[in-house]
Amino acid sequence: MKPSNNIWIRRQQCPCGDWKCYIRYEGDDHTASGSQLVKMETYSSQSSYAPSFTPYVGQIYKTDTDAFQHYSNFARKTGFSIRKARSTESHNLGVYRRDYVCYRSGFNQPRKKANVEHPRERKSVRCGCDAKMYLTKEIVDGVAQWYVSQFSNIHNHELLEDDQVRLLPAYRKIQEADQERILLLSKAGFPVNRIVKVLELEKGVQPGQLPFIEKDVRNFVRTCKKTIQENDTLLTEKRENDTLEFLEACKAMAEKDFEFVYDYSTDENGKVENIAWSYGQSVCAYTMFGDVVFFDTAYHSITYGLLLGTWFGMDNHGKPILLGCVLLQDETSRSFAWAFQSFHRFMRGRQPQTIVTDMDTAIIHAVANELPNTKHVICLWHIISKLSSWFTVPLGLHYGDFRSEFEATCFLERIEEFEHQWNHLVTQYELGSDKHMVLLYTYREYWPFCYINNYFLARMVTKEFLKSMSTFLKKILSSQSCLQGFFEEIATAVSIDYQKNDDIQYTYIKTCMPVEEHARSILTPYAFSVLQNELVLSMQYEITDMPDGSYHLRHYKGLDKALVIRAEPIQCSCKAFDYSGILCRHCLRILVLKNCFQLPETYFLPRWRSDSNFYSVDNQNQQTGTDERVQAFHTLSTSLLSESIMTRERFNYVRRELSGLLENVRNMPAIIEAAVLGSLAG
Repeated sequence: MKPSNNIWIRRQQCPCGDWKCYIRYEGDDHTASGSQLVKMETYSSQSSYAPSFTPYVGQIYKTDTDAFQHYSNFARKTGFSIRKARSTESHNLGVYRRDYVCYRSGFNQPRKKANVEHPRERKSVRCGCDAKMYLTKEIVDGVAQWYVSQFSNIHNHELLEDDQVRLLPAYRKIQEADQERILLLSKAGFPVNRIVKVLELEKGVQPGQLPFIEKDVRNFVRTCKKTIQENDTLLTEKRENDTLEFLEACKAMAEKDFEFVYDYSTDENGKVENIAWSYGQSVCAYTMFGDVVFFDTAYHSITYGLLLGTWFGMDNHGKPILLGCVLLQDETSRSFAWAFQSFHRFMRGRQPQTIVTDMDTAIIHAVANELPNTKHVICLWHIISKLSSWFTVPLGLHYGDFRSEFEATCFLERIEEFEHQWNHLVTQYELGSDKHMVLLYTYREYWPFCYINNYFLARMVTKEFLKSMSTFLKKILSSQSCLQGFFEEIATAVSIDYQKNDDIQYTYIKTCMPVEEHARSILTPYAFSVLQNELVLSMQYEITDMPDGSYHLRHYKGLDKALVIRAEPIQCSCKAFDYSGILCRHCLRILVLKNCFQLPETYFLPRWRSDSNFYSVDNQNQQTGTDERVQAFHTLSTSLLSESIMTRERFNYVRRELSGLLENVRNMPAIIEAAVLGSLAG
């Protein structure tokens, strides 16, 4: 255990609440620490070299690491393992030669026997095997590369079968995701043999088929217990000190930037418990793009025992905006309630229209209590990413069919259809008593499309947005710094994110329709590309006029069921505009049919317009806008804001001047202010 490292790990606890149930997220790398550690999510280039072909003299690798990985894969497939032998270094080239040999290469030198009555005689596995691969580095056009200078695959010993070669020490690795699980079970009092059985059951493998053996688990537990006993006091003290340093960094930031806000809570012993913070740019962005908020709780620090919660919004270019962060000591409803209270204060009392979260009972209760006017949605793609962990083992070969039917059920448009298909799924795959199916059905009002298609989501539950949000987090969490360093990295990332200029690319016209040209002049390239795609696909629908003035649309290949369009204002049964703010292909088909050359302004939401800025006008100010003085002041302040946020230099200048002006106004006697107001009123 290294107290100086702050290691962030994906939350593995299942929302069902069973401590024995944990999650492996689809798309993660299961071969390297379960892809749970962010620091391990940079994939090696081993996939470039298939382990099926034999290395040869003259073969070129980009790095010596690639060569070692390829030779190791070849050895595993062939029936032996390898080790690193000699390396040669020079002043100009550094290490320019690497020797990799069979694990049975060479001979052990006789060791001096210990002065004991019955010394242990260990038989050496080395037998002078000559199998090897020697590498040499060369510089070609200024680029270093490694080539195989010698290779031999002649062994003087028997090669092992697959079920034997996996037991060689080189291949018996306990990945870090499994290490955390082993420590948890050991802490709960499980003996080593039962820990191994639990892991076999959780992974769905036959006894003895884990990538490590009971001896490895026993050695790992013994080593960790010794290390924990030695470092427990040190770690506790360091965590407390680092938390205090984190608060000092927040105070320093608040003194330097008066728009920065933070808060913290303490436990009954007066120790810091939870910390939340946000930035001035984030609060400003929230006024325009705070209609939908994504509260992400994917990571926690195993070094400090803290859960990281991040609030994200989506700007008019479809990119994630960090609105705030929170570090929580636990995952209870009480802690999440405090987090939402803090966020509500930071955003000046404005509640989001919709909040998207992962499926967590504590979060669901906290949102219901603290954000009663906010619609709560559980991200469907988060649920789908957990399906393999839940159902691969019980369903076996039927899992693929189940997943396809499950996804189709999720996107049904009518509640009655969903209920019928759900009952069919449960019956067909005999999942009536499955705890995960029961949990999903209990919270069905939060995630199936038919229950949430009237909630505004601004395209924040698409795979593309989730990927960009995950990329932002991984970029910050990949470095292993202390809490204060982590805080500084977030501040830097947020500052760069807001200051960078978006590359506005020219979007080409595809249909030559006037409505397309009109939309391009108003929407951002991101929003226009979405609408443009819908406009292109709209040509694939046939229209039937109905006696009640509505329209029925059907895809020419029958891919969609009949959709009902009602005019004035135009409304589609798919409700795409309700949850995305961008017209669907069905509505566009009707508008084009009715010779609409320009889309009405009501279908261009402010959040998707290219002229949208990080500010909005309060309804209260709009209501009092008839007053000349308020209107004049509002016009002046709006112009000042739009001009000042164009560059950092302008913004800093206006902030300094306004701070001084505000201080002078506060120091003015109230009687003078009343007199001035009275004279103005006269």
